[in-house]
Amino acid sequence: MSLTEFSAGAPLAQGGHSLPKVTMPALGEMKRQGKPISALTAYDYPTARLIDEAGIDLILVGDSLAMVMLGHENTLAVTVDEMLHHTRAVRRGVRRALVVADMPFGSYHGAVSEGVANAVRFIKEAAAEAVKIEGPRVELVRALVESEIPVVGHLGLTPQSVHRMGGYRVQARSIDAVLQLQADAFALAAAGAGAIVLEGIPREAAAAITAALPIPTIGIGAGPDCDGQILVLHDLVNLTFAPPAKFVRRYVDASALFRSAVERYREDVEHHAFPSDAESYHLPKAARRLFAIDPDAAAAREDADAVVNPDTVVNIDAREEMNEEMNQG
Repeated sequence: MSLTEFSAGAPLAQGGHSLPKVTMPALGEMKRQGKPISALTAYDYPTARLIDEAGIDLILVGDSLAMVMLGHENTLAVTVDEMLHHTRAVRRGVRRALVVADMPFGSYHGAVSEGVANAVRFIKEAAAEAVKIEGPRVELVRALVESEIPVVGHLGLTPQSVHRMGGYRVQARSIDAVLQLQADAFALAAAGAGAIVLEGIPREAAAAITAALPIPTIGIGAGPDCDGQILVLHDLVNLTFAPPAKFVRRYVDASALFRSAVERYREDVEHHAFPSDAESYHLPKAARRLFAIDPDAAAAREDADAVVNPDTVVNIDAREEMNEEMNQG
């Protein structure tokens, strides 16, 4: 069992000073100052903690966990309860970053009141600090904001619409489509959304929307001109078992690192190289002497094929003496 604990206070920047907690208003201020927003997905405590300690501004508990963590073909199968479970784990690992929970398919596609009720669960039960919804659902965004729930919108390639789109295809490839996307983005901002993810759209479209929009845009497959960028952590470290999308940059090959470590462990176990004596616990010296193996006695036991009485190996007086010595130690 590994034990972990937080150091006191917020994560430290490279200069040694505490980094302020990221909030939804803080993202807007970062846009005004021209400071890029860094974002990544996380689905559990250890990765969330590592991401937070690295200074990432926004952590999304994405419904992409359906694919990268649960092995589903797309994001549609993950449930509200599964998303709540993972969001709780992530929140325990975060001190500084803004924690945003993806609302899964079906949790906000009916009545607005149902969407609000499900969003409340993410804030109340999982301690999320904002929720993300896909599509130009202006009425829902307005209702969420009125319920004191910060919202991140998501336009362009929206994975929950995979069947309607006919696959994961680049969106907004015509002037009319770009203008509609921009109108949707402005409508979400006017309804109170604090930021908008732009996914799978041409760079030029994302740049135009970003320049015109009063709230931050966070791009994924939308070029470098957005106010921030987000990637799926498992894409970034090659833990997805699939060819990367064009917009993914892999910074390390964690799958090769993990595979090598596991193979070395297996080999060490098979060759009795793990655990070593130094990696083992030991009895006190006197107790070890009492348990020293007598080769002749061992051979006799094998030949006799009999049940061994522990008192014939270590007599009662010796065991009591050993126990007393161990308790004193």
